[in-house]
Amino acid sequence: MIKPNQISDPESVNIVEGTPELGRGSAGLSTQLPGHAATVSAIAEATGGISDANMIGTAIDDELFRFNNEDTPLMNLMLRAKRVNVNSPEVDHYMIDEPRSFVEVAETVGGSTRSRFTLPLTNDDANSVRPYCTLLVQGVNGYDPTGAYETPGKDLLLFVTGIDPGSGSPVVRPVNGRKNSPEEEYGYLPEIKAGTRLVILANSLYETQKEVDPDLILPQPTRIYLQKRGMNQVVSDYFESQKKRIPFSQAVIAEQAIANFKVRGNRTLWASRAGKFKTSVDKMGMQTVYTTEGLRWQFKRELQEPGKWSVEKIIALAKMFFTGEDVPKSAILLAGKNLLEKIQTIDYSGHPEIQITSKVNSVGWVVTNFHTVFGDIEIKREPTLDRLGWSNSGALIGDNRLVHYVYSSEHTFEDRVEGEEATRNGILIWDAVALKGSCHIWIDGDSREPSTESGRMVLWDKSTLPAKSETLEGAAYYFTESIPETGIKGGSMYRAEADGTSGDFKWIPVKEIDN
Repeated sequence: MIKPNQISDPESVNIVEGTPELGRGSAGLSTQLPGHAATVSAIAEATGGISDANMIGTAIDDELFRFNNEDTPLMNLMLRAKRVNVNSPEVDHYMIDEPRSFVEVAETVGGSTRSRFTLPLTNDDANSVRPYCTLLVQGVNGYDPTGAYETPGKDLLLFVTGIDPGSGSPVVRPVNGRKNSPEEEYGYLPEIKAGTRLVILANSLYETQKEVDPDLILPQPTRIYLQKRGMNQVVSDYFESQKKRIPFSQAVIAEQAIANFKVRGNRTLWASRAGKFKTSVDKMGMQTVYTTEGLRWQFKRELQEPGKWSVEKIIALAKMFFTGEDVPKSAILLAGKNLLEKIQTIDYSGHPEIQITSKVNSVGWVVTNFHTVFGDIEIKREPTLDRLGWSNSGALIGDNRLVHYVYSSEHTFEDRVEGEEATRNGILIWDAVALKGSCHIWIDGDSREPSTESGRMVLWDKSTLPAKSETLEGAAYYFTESIPETGIKGGSMYRAEADGTSGDFKWIPVKEIDN
């Protein structure tokens, strides 16, 4: 049997035999003996040199000695999530997006006597529009059936006749454009300004048509590594045979080892970084080690909010979460202690319609339920975020939007230690957790920098624009208050983009979120 300290990687740390070096726990007490078996001698060292004839003479508070199982909320959510058994520690995970519902015009077009135009779209948008598709031009008025009079509030409709071979952009004709006479088949295209949103509607086929361009939705995968985690407990026969003044037995020690195993695993599920590397092991040769990607780094949307929370900000958060393309039934907010405090101390006196109740949710936790017209948010403290230094942060996760990938189910084993009078008990599991869907939001109250490839969002509840020094370039600002002099309305979202000419910031509407 290979022992844990037989890894021959030159960069590994081997356990040195001799007097155990006591480590300190989270409270500063010298009670930790990592890497050591549960023997009489080791226990004596950890308890101040108490001998085997008189190990412990005081009473123990059993409730304090055992960790609460609510100490690992994320792990509990993972175990309740959809389980996917896989046959490899490397998995292609698809966080499938909903199809685009609109595109935007890149340059101003139209405004002449021509009835056919190539719509200038970006490369990413051009492929979304195929021949025989119809497009609704929001904010541009169409005309009545005669083509003589505008119809205010009734938008222009475009029909896609083909694809321009040079640019790859769609070629369109107006359905309800301006005409010189009612007999004309097609009208003229009014001016469509850059940035105008075109909503993609259904295709419209001619009377005998049955063939159209097929839709190919090919989501981009993310490679997920499943991490193998294990826990060993070694108990000597001599230790187990001793008569002890309290039931300080193998079962009690094992319970604490399992609790520690769960807590460390929960930290891994939150904060680990993906990795794959080789290590050399005696008698077995080269072996592959995987580390998984923590849930913290999987979020595609991040809300930068280090300040004070208000009712308006909570409602804005619910709006962003529940009104996108991917809409879950409910949400749970796993929060650090400082974020939880900020939310609990909000002044609700001006909002008697807001309902805040305490309830037992489907997981069995007692949560604070925040009811909004958009949906309910269940709030639960996650102690692991505090241990990771993210006390001002939290994760808003959609109901039934986690995937639990399992390569090897959790199982226990019991072996006799080769050449020793001792028994090794252990737990092994090889798994990972991943987000699915795009509704999830990481609330970052501890840093102004987003993780890679994440979109930053900021809740802004003042009636003035943020100062240049406090503006985050590239971030999308959700304005809860209107700013009349700028034209910004409350409940809308704008992105801050640097203006190279003035050195200030331009505020560009973010229409895909401003619903």
